[in-house]
Formats: sequence, C-alpha cells, structure tokens
Amino acid sequence: MAMSLRLSLLPFQSPTDASMLRLQQPPPSIIAFSSIVAVASSLPPSQTAMPPNPPSHIKSGASFLRPHLLQLAPYTPIEPFEILSARLGRSVKDIVKLDANENLYGPPPEVLKALGCMDFPNIYPDPESRRLRAALEVDAGVEAEHILVGCGADELIDLIMRCTLDPGDKIIDCPPTFTMYAFDAAVNAASVVKVPRLHDFRVDVEALARAVKEHSPKIVFLTSPNNPDGSLINEEDLLEILRMPVLVVLDEAYIEFSNQSSRMKWVKEFDNLIVLRTFSKRAGLAGIRVGYGSFPLSMVQYFWRAKQPYNVSATAEIAACAALKNPIYLENVKEAIIKEREQLFTLLHDVPCLTPYPSHANFILCAVKGGRSAKKLKADLAKCGVMVRHYDNAELRGFIRISVGKPEHTKALMTALQTVLRDSAAIQE
Repeated sequence: MAMSLRLSLLPFQSPTDASMLRLQQPPPSIIAFSSIVAVASSLPPSQTAMPPNPPSHIKSGASFLRPHLLQLAPYTPIEPFEILSARLGRSVKDIVKLDANENLYGPPPEVLKALGCMDFPNIYPDPESRRLRAALEVDAGVEAEHILVGCGADELIDLIMRCTLDPGDKIIDCPPTFTMYAFDAAVNAASVVKVPRLHDFRVDVEALARAVKEHSPKIVFLTSPNNPDGSLINEEDLLEILRMPVLVVLDEAYIEFSNQSSRMKWVKEFDNLIVLRTFSKRAGLAGIRVGYGSFPLSMVQYFWRAKQPYNVSATAEIAACAALKNPIYLENVKEAIIKEREQLFTLLHDVPCLTPYPSHANFILCAVKGGRSAKKLKADLAKCGVMVRHYDNAELRGFIRISVGKPEHTKALMTALQTVLRDSAAIQE
C-alpha cells in the first residue's frame, strides 16, 4: 500500500513517463500482499492476535530436548574470513589463513565456470548423486555401488553413528586426532573410549586391542594421514585392527598429500571397513561441502535408507564433477603443496621456539618450546594477520598446527614469526 501510494504521487509529464512508471510498479501479487500487511498493521491492538500465556508446567523449551544434549560441549569451528576481518581490523586480503587446512590454490577453473552455467537451481538435486558417483568410480577405482556421497565427510561420520550406535554404545577414539569423532559420539549419546597415541603419534595397536576386548566398542575411528600431526597408519597395523571385532572407519581426508595409496577398494574384502574421503582438501571445495565414502555392500543399502534424500546439493555435485574433469590441475596443485610443505618444514625447523613434526598431509604440527605459550604465539601471529591453529586440550596445549599454503603464504608466516620473536625479545630486555 505504501509503495502504490508513493507511485500515485509521481507526476505524469509525458506518455514516456507513464510507461516508465508501469515498469517500476511491482506485480499485483506484491501490491496485494503489501495491502494486507498495511491493513493488519493499522488494526488497533485489541484486534491483533496476541500470544497466549504459556502453560505454567512448561518451564523452558530446553525441557523438550534429549537430556544428554543439555550437557553437550559445543564444537569450536574456525572463524570465517568476514569475522576474522572484523575482529582483527584487517581487510580479508590482508589475512593469511593457515588455520583450517584449506587448499589455498582453490578449485580448478572448470568449477566456477560450471557453477556460473548451472541449470535448474529451482529443481531438487539427484538424491543418489549418480553423476558424481559415476565419476568417482573412475577416479577412485571402486564401483559406484559402494560409494555414498555426503554434505562433507562430516555428514557421513554422523550418519555412520546414527545407523550403528544405540545410546550408551561405545566408540574408540585415538587422540590427538580429528575432534569430530568424539563430538558426534556425544551428540548420539555414545561413550568415547580414548586410546592415546604413542609419543610419535602412531596408533597404539596393543592398547587398542585391550580396549576392544575390555569395552566391546561398536566403532574405532582412524585417520590416515592423522589430523593434526600428519602421520600415517601402516598396512600391518591396519590389518591387525581389521581382525578385531569392531567396525573400522578410516578417514582419508588428506590421503592425496601422502605417498600412500587409498584403501577405498579394501571395503570389497573387509565387511568391517568404511573409508571416507573429501573434496575439501584435494579439490579446494571446503566451502561447498562434498565428501564421500566407500562402504561394504552388506551395509551400504541401509545407509541409503537412513540418509537425508537431498543431502548433496545440485551445486555440490556440479562442482565436484567439474573438479574431476581436470585431473592435471589437481595433480599439479597436490605437487605444489607437497613441495611447499617440505620448504615450510625446513624453515620451521630453524625457528628457535618450534619443533615441527614430519607430515604427510597439507599441514605441519609444531611443538612450542622454550617456555613460550602456544596459545599466546597463536594470538601474536593473529595480530600480524597470520592465522594458525591452537587446541586448548591436554594432548595439544603446547602445539600449534600450520596449514601449507602458497610460497607467498609461507613468506608471510615467517615474517610474522620473526616479528613476534623480535618483539618478545625486546620486551624481555
């Protein structure tokens, strides 16, 4: 109503003006809706619907939640560029983001081109992601019938737990590792049995075997290369774990950056193995969310029944398919990241307060030594516009993790480290 009133006051000076006015008017449906809103807003308070007083026996909406969720500790994600920019008072372009293991080369050019030409965004996506699964069959060398695609591998981790865990069931976690396993277990009312890794971050297979025998867990989660240290699980250890009476979920989010072949094909031989992969690291699609897994045929049909029908968006499938069409780009970026990882490791080795650990992923874990606080070092680097990861837990409190970027990102990191150490020395003097 307000809009039509404003338009009626415009002067008509010529037929041209009148025709232009008609073009500016909203469709009749919009005018009608505006009229309804205007009439409703003009009603006296006595004629407008007021919410009734809630029943006295309902104290809080939280009373409807599952009780264990009231004690759930929230997952702490990495801050996005916009939030970092506002908090640090820096332009997004002046922030070097080395805190989330993202691929800073970005996706192949075919991805943006395909997304720009996307047809039918108004139509629901293929609930079976058939085009992508067919492309993955060629890329991964495992039949499409074994493959399930998700909104990131995170969705598949949660789906696996929802399909296998009853409240009170147990999983085995091998910290330090990807914290989503323990988080999703808590969401699904499962207990977490921790089997800490050895001092060099290898899985303690003997301790794991004892835990399986003592606690009878449903699932053991393994990551290779492991996040946050980049270590690999060798074939002998994996085979020994697969002989245990437990479902093994092997997360290979970073496998492309290692010299180890994927075990996706192993699901055809082991009915107690699921292998997860992602497009976030290899193809630079972290913001679009595409993960996939290889499942034994004996169980995959049930995951199909339980998953959300349209869990993978049309944009995600288009982007992933487009990325797979340029394997040369993917290979070149992988090699560039591996090369930069070795360069970064050498440079970090010469930093007095850091001890870097060899990595087979796109990041490097560093112990912070010399009495310096890892948490403060992260904060000081952030003031210089360089973001690194710090974990506030017992296993990793004295460490920072640094993602591998481009050479210019390594240069910015080293410059920031020099600035922080120089300023620290000056304060001590």
